[in-house]
Amino acid sequence: MSQAHGLARALGSAPDLVRSAFADASDPDAVDHIARDLNPLDLGLVILFVSPGADLLRVIARAERLFASAQVVGCTTAGELSEQGYTDGEIVAVGLPRSNFCTRVLPIDDLDKYDGQGLIDQIIRHRNEMVRETPDWQFEFTFMMIDGLSLKEDALTADLAPGLGPVPLFGGSSGDGTDFNRTYILYDGVARSNAAALVQVRTNCPIRVFNTDHLLPTEQRMVVTGADPARRIVQEINAEPAAREYARLLGKDPEQLDTFTFAAHPVVVRLGGQHHVRSIQRVADNGDLVFFSAIDEGVVLTLADPRDMGEHLQSELDALNADGPPDIILACDCLLRKLEAQQKQKTGQLSRILSENRVVGFSTYGEQVNSMHVNQTLTGVAIYPPEGR
Repeated sequence: MSQAHGLARALGSAPDLVRSAFADASDPDAVDHIARDLNPLDLGLVILFVSPGADLLRVIARAERLFASAQVVGCTTAGELSEQGYTDGEIVAVGLPRSNFCTRVLPIDDLDKYDGQGLIDQIIRHRNEMVRETPDWQFEFTFMMIDGLSLKEDALTADLAPGLGPVPLFGGSSGDGTDFNRTYILYDGVARSNAAALVQVRTNCPIRVFNTDHLLPTEQRMVVTGADPARRIVQEINAEPAAREYARLLGKDPEQLDTFTFAAHPVVVRLGGQHHVRSIQRVADNGDLVFFSAIDEGVVLTLADPRDMGEHLQSELDALNADGPPDIILACDCLLRKLEAQQKQKTGQLSRILSENRVVGFSTYGEQVNSMHVNQTLTGVAIYPPEGR
């Protein structure tokens, strides 16, 4: 728990650029504190990252009332990225003022029945509307929040890609702490499961969408020889029971596999000339491995070794600051990174680096970048002050 104690704190190098505020999720007046500090009258969009321990119905109802002049979207989290870095039990709010941001929100109510072509058509209509409204602005990005237990992230990101054109997309899968029971997407005053929200943004602020991880592939490979792709379950690796074979390759007892093991010993697949993490969520009661993202028979998995998390994070954020500091970095950080940091006693160091670089957002059950769903990454957008400011 952070030391917010119900008091929201606002960040922002200037009042008319990106604003962010933070409050203790257990405080019944948390949204009031956030609204006071965000000064919402000129905001076009408010994004809420809400601890699953919050009273969601109260949070949503109060936000709809206090931010009545703006659209409100959000999701539940597996932890938050606040002014203190890694935190739990908070509400993180990000406000985009109309003076610098033109936005559209595309809700997707049922991930089992969505019309892919219809969504693409709406994305294109939204983009054309924003171009007409702000013809002199030239920067665009799309931010997606999606139910982290829906198992639909891979399909949806791939289906939406044709409608995005050159506009970069990033996003995160909503969380439920480390419980993995139920996650929510928030919009139109309602908390929905099996849903997603797509936020299209056009701005006069330069932006840079990024995706990074600290993992290096090793020479240790394994083949998925039995899987249930629809449920992201691997039953066999190298023709052996999945959990037992994974543990053998690590030199560990299969009975001792846990989330910390998966965070410290991830596996990656090679796609399009690059390696992408396929993180393991848990061991099923029957010894199967349940993954966070798409998996199938015949896939070759490679064990990966982590680099130093602190050094890598500092290097990546230094690169984002190379031509001047961002006003803010809106980020989706995989829960497994947070757990690895805890295990290696790196939480304090990483929190300091995140805080110093004005990184805000949430811990996720997975991340999206362009047409892909990925795991164990830090993914987001750096937003810079407009030219001449």
